[in-house]
Amino acid sequence: MENTVQTNNEVLFYVEKGIGHILLNRPKALNALSLYMVDEIGKKLAEWEHNPSVSLVLIEGAGEKGLCAGGDMRSFYDKRDDNVEEYALQFFSIEYKMNLALHRYTKPVLAYMNGIVMGGGIGVSIFASHRVVTERSKLSMPEMNIGFFPDVGGSYFLNQMPGQMGRYLALTAHLFNGADAIYLGAADYYIQSEQWTELKNDVQIEDWTQVGNREQISARLTEILTKYGTANLPESPLAKVQDKVDRHFNHHSVADILASLDRSAAEGDEWAAETAKTLREKSPISMAVALEQLVRGKGMTAADCFWMEMNMSMHFMHSHDFYEGVRSVLVDKDRNPSWNPATIQEVKQEHVEVFFKNPWEGGQHPLADE
Repeated sequence: MENTVQTNNEVLFYVEKGIGHILLNRPKALNALSLYMVDEIGKKLAEWEHNPSVSLVLIEGAGEKGLCAGGDMRSFYDKRDDNVEEYALQFFSIEYKMNLALHRYTKPVLAYMNGIVMGGGIGVSIFASHRVVTERSKLSMPEMNIGFFPDVGGSYFLNQMPGQMGRYLALTAHLFNGADAIYLGAADYYIQSEQWTELKNDVQIEDWTQVGNREQISARLTEILTKYGTANLPESPLAKVQDKVDRHFNHHSVADILASLDRSAAEGDEWAAETAKTLREKSPISMAVALEQLVRGKGMTAADCFWMEMNMSMHFMHSHDFYEGVRSVLVDKDRNPSWNPATIQEVKQEHVEVFFKNPWEGGQHPLADE
């Protein structure tokens, strides 16, 4: 076993029998990602990719509650009057490079998406080649709750989902389950959580350095996972509302989406009424920006999506609604944000366009080398 010497134990790494283990290790904080963690994961992935003693990577979270609750967004609020741009530039450029490295990784990556997997937690798992969910999986892109936007590649992977489901999940921050994740193409295998220990043991018994090339390693890993994965999936609640989602979220403006939902609600559709109510609780400017993000992201490469998101992240550091959202959910926890503008009708296209401008026009973009 090759152990990594560390001064900080927020994320742990070791290599054994050809498996590079990554353990997110902040269970009391639901394994929320700190700058240190995303930096170390990125470095380790780069090192292991060229290390012949590592044949595959396994990502999991410490504790019983889940893989990862996302990035540590409270840290931006705390630094809002203390050169937050410099911190944001460092955090997001390092995190997005790590996400992109996972998307492009040349070795199989097994991600255990049990329990809570949100925001940045989806970023460290959805790009894996072999993704396992369970009956305990609770997933979401919850950024709209804090006046932010679905980043960590959301422009790319939300657009890969069936119909307009990506837009629905982005704008509502809807919490979905393991069966939904399989339906959405966000996961590959569904197991019962009590099977994980045995499955993991089966993976760890193998000496992966002796299995062969990438295709053979991937095939062997697939074989093990298929043995445990159930063919009798529970029904996906999201699959049942796909037609409704496609009908209402096909519009290119949030105002038109709301009008469409309101019409169905007036005819007695409770789902439409509930969805409209949910949207009206979110930041109007953040919703408008997120919808524009997904419209633009359609057909973009993952690298171009991350480039766009890097620009957006820096502009959100100047957004009233981002700090107000973090305050209401993570600081005061009163869940009573005061958005500005207060309604979607007050959001103008020029307000939205600002978030997509390249802050490094004429200079070196932080993701230029990616």
